[in-house]
Amino acid sequence: MKYRWELPAARPLEVRLLREATGLGELVATCLVERGFPDPEAARRFLEPRLKDLADPFRLPDMDRAVVRLLEARERGERVVLFGDYDVDGVTSTALLSELLGTLGWTVAQYLPDRFTEGYGLTQAAVENCHAKNSCGLLLAVDCGSTSRGPVAWLRERGVDVIVLDHHQPGETPAEPVAFVNPQRGSLDHELCSAGLAFKLGHALLKEGRQRGLPGFATYDIREALDLVAMGTIADLVPLHGENRILASVGMQRLGATRRVGVRALKEVAGVGDVVRVDQVGYQLGPRLNAAGRLESAKQALDLLLTSDATLAGTLAGALDACNRERQAIEKKMAEDAIAAVRARFNPERDYAIVEACDAWHIGVVGIVASRVLREFYRPTLIIGREGEDWRGSGRSIAGFDLAAALRGCDDLLLRHGGHAMAAGVSVDPSQVDALRERMNRIARGTLAVEQLTPALRLDATAELSAVTEAAVTELGKLEPFGQGNPAVHLRIPGLRHARPPQRIGKDQQHWRFSVTDGRATLECVWWSAGDRMVPTGDFELAAVPEFNEYNGRRSVRLKFLDWRPVSGTG
Repeated sequence: MKYRWELPAARPLEVRLLREATGLGELVATCLVERGFPDPEAARRFLEPRLKDLADPFRLPDMDRAVVRLLEARERGERVVLFGDYDVDGVTSTALLSELLGTLGWTVAQYLPDRFTEGYGLTQAAVENCHAKNSCGLLLAVDCGSTSRGPVAWLRERGVDVIVLDHHQPGETPAEPVAFVNPQRGSLDHELCSAGLAFKLGHALLKEGRQRGLPGFATYDIREALDLVAMGTIADLVPLHGENRILASVGMQRLGATRRVGVRALKEVAGVGDVVRVDQVGYQLGPRLNAAGRLESAKQALDLLLTSDATLAGTLAGALDACNRERQAIEKKMAEDAIAAVRARFNPERDYAIVEACDAWHIGVVGIVASRVLREFYRPTLIIGREGEDWRGSGRSIAGFDLAAALRGCDDLLLRHGGHAMAAGVSVDPSQVDALRERMNRIARGTLAVEQLTPALRLDATAELSAVTEAAVTELGKLEPFGQGNPAVHLRIPGLRHARPPQRIGKDQQHWRFSVTDGRATLECVWWSAGDRMVPTGDFELAAVPEFNEYNGRRSVRLKFLDWRPVSGTG
């Protein structure tokens, strides 16, 4: 895929002032200025994420009401049912609150909906099943419920109060629970995921409980839950800046030395060591936790996070690992079929959005397949599968297109929908799929400019090859954790040519490895998953990520290929 390069205007004065105030190097100071941190104190807070910089949890909408109602339930001995979601964010949130509430005196039960028989979130079918199995006076919906007006009213009629703790867009007719803790409702930090919100709710309960002198509250250390928060935050692809950056950064350290036998077992089957990287959470730990909910029941993932039995943890982790391998096989075949189906009808000048459905597609992996189709065509994408009589899909979006808002514009064509700007879910009658495709395209054509259909590649700075030293790359590591909203540093490196002939590498020869030089310095460059695309020729410039390569005990600097452009008149 080719990119639309975006290089920021040079700001040498701000870079110089930041360097003088902090002692930082040229490259990292340039990146900080570009990422919105020219002020030395703001740069310090970014480079040194600390829990003490988290905002008061009571600044979140309805947090005070949620805390009062939960403490009432504790005093009365009411059962509290945690109604979670089956993805990583939902499962980690449910585990965090189960542990905290259970330890501090609440009577707690959990309910995770079945993706195939009940659908996503607080659906009518799910709340009826939950109510039949769990007699309770209070239901806490975690990572769902923002648009579940009907089910919330149904529970209220039966004497069950509902607290919604969620980060998805409420929609035009939101639910009306006794407390609606959702950062989308105008709070200062509106990008928290539900794992972050669960941590904030726990923090708020501890603050209030300590003020009241409740037993156990003064000694409970909620920081132990930050390993769960890190996994939920990273897996849910929320931007890693602001409070998310603090929670993820501190949480990743906790994750490396986690006390949870279930998480240790999960790390072992995933081949993850004591130093955990963001990409390992996103591509090794997260998919295994997600796999159960995609193909079977998410309860296995929740049980793994909550167990203190090492033998059971090993069994559950092994089962999730096997489930993930099965998921990978299903996903690979579905993605191939979906891409082929789209390509057969795709017209880049007409198709600004993609809606593809097939009754043979497994609804458990439609979201992953939507991501893969999006990477191939770079269009907002909905992939829809079938389970029994239900046709359900998942969507992924591109910058500049609010998918949840677009689906609200298709409300009359859908049975249910919900989500946020970049990801959403739908239920639809198969007779409406063609109309949905046409409507989504009409909305997309009215929203997106042609140039937005080519992915932007935001570059932090231009750097000579000789500036990409071990010391510089080490200092750039201060910007970690990298992830959504805080990507790895992208450099434009001009004036290059090949130092030696490129070679294919990898089991399927899908990658390129080559060395580049500007006549003064030489570095190795790796282009992962290049497929049949050709390496640069002649004189060229690269967009690349500088990184360390560890091999056979040796450490060296290399470049991870992103894109290339020929120098005018060559290649």
